[in-house]
Amino acid sequence: MGLFLVQVIDKIILLYSLVIIARAFLPLIGADTLHPVVRFIYDITEPVLAPLRRFTVIGMWDLSPLAALILLTILQQIVNALVLSALR
Repeated sequence: MGLFLVQVIDKIILLYSLVIIARAFLPLIGADTLHPVVRFIYDITEPVLAPLRRFTVIGMWDLSPLAALILLTILQQIVNALVLSALR
């Protein structure tokens, strides 16, 4: 059961990471921000990226997606360690 939980957590974090990466590339390809899919991606990533933006904007570069990916990786490692240690 614990290994299954770790795999589910990994898949959820991977999916969210891919959405954050997609969000980072949307402005580069000129995606229409009024398109429903683009709007959905913005809506589900903004709660994570907005607070990070206060600390990660350097000049015209918004590094909040990179910071979010790093924090998600750290969170994933911590949660996996906690779940696996609870099984022992």
